[in-house]
Amino acid sequence: MIRDALLAAGVALSFASQVSVPGLPFGYGELFLVLWIVLSVGRILAGGPIEATPAFLKLAKFWLLLSLTLAIGTAVGYSTTVLYLTGLSHDAMAYALLASVTCLAALEPDAESHLRRSAWCVIAIAFGAFMVQLGLAWGWIHQSGIDPWYWDRLRGWSENPNQLALYCAVFGPLALHLAVTTNNRWAQFFALSSLIPIFYVGRLTKSDTYLYTTILSCLVFLGLRLRVWFASASDRASLSRQIALLLIVGAVPLAIAVAPFAAAEESSVAQFAKSLTKDGGGEATEETFDLRVFLWGEAVEKGLESWSLGLGPGPHLERPPVADRQFLERPFEAHNTILDLYLQGGLVAVLALIWIVASAAMSAWRSRFDALSVLLASVVVFSMPHLIIRHPIVWFALTFCLVAGMRPEVRLRPQHVRVA
Repeated sequence: MIRDALLAAGVALSFASQVSVPGLPFGYGELFLVLWIVLSVGRILAGGPIEATPAFLKLAKFWLLLSLTLAIGTAVGYSTTVLYLTGLSHDAMAYALLASVTCLAALEPDAESHLRRSAWCVIAIAFGAFMVQLGLAWGWIHQSGIDPWYWDRLRGWSENPNQLALYCAVFGPLALHLAVTTNNRWAQFFALSSLIPIFYVGRLTKSDTYLYTTILSCLVFLGLRLRVWFASASDRASLSRQIALLLIVGAVPLAIAVAPFAAAEESSVAQFAKSLTKDGGGEATEETFDLRVFLWGEAVEKGLESWSLGLGPGPHLERPPVADRQFLERPFEAHNTILDLYLQGGLVAVLALIWIVASAAMSAWRSRFDALSVLLASVVVFSMPHLIIRHPIVWFALTFCLVAGMRPEVRLRPQHVRVA
């Protein structure tokens, strides 16, 4: 139980980049993860049982292949361009930490139960951390050395608002999964209640990606639940099912009927959509999109120049002409997980990432837990305009999905609840 709590604390607090351990160059999230790794390795060395689960074998293959591609990319980078050594060492250490955490977590004999307990602790710690950050944001409490706002966007303990938004995008579906898969009413109430501060903090970050991810996640979850509902084993007609079916069938002619009115109010709808973006008018969103497009084009061009072998870990793009002056001295990343990995490890690294994510998706689908599919969809959507593979929460989510569907009894059990 102690190790499960340590893993949860490391995962849940990894976004707290502004909060570092006194006297050490890293934060509490990294500290808890290192302690968990030490205890897990110590358990194995002391003769503790291990199990080479299918999830472990897939993760081990992925990390070995990624390490090889990054090593080749580094050699290519040294011979063809100037590398940024600071970013190289930072990324290399992050990948080593994540590989250790995911592989050791999947080696547990009862990995699913351990990860589930950790997931509950993750949501509990995130709930407490978000309440503290909201107190900091509104001036109710004060913490030395912490600036919770990035202009008008909440970043809390994070370095930037997008980092905090990523964790909100994963915490939400994870809490939803725990809520719909437990028989404990109090645990279910807590998990559902935690969605309120998670969503509120996510919206305060003013991340457009978080907004799009949340909307898509809700639609995917509702669609999956309707699929399960209509495909349930009971063949008896019910009033609620007949009403739902009538609404679905009538949705098409109703949409056609209101189309002229919707067209007349097109400007109002567009204005409402803009009001949901980070600046309320869409200008900042358009600027961010222009920056992303420029970086993506540069990433493809530079990746092709390396013969699709990559240039090693770290950022490799020069300062874009459309970037703010505050980023003048900083090398840039492509802000797209696929393209950043293409720059680092080449085409083979990208294919390896696609394979491990697809494996997690198939495992989540086999587990027959709809919220896990939503969890993975959130990760994939957020990876489009951001580099997210260095964050522990992403790999916790992928490992959680891989482990959930690896056992035959998990694949065959019905889509109902289970005890927390």
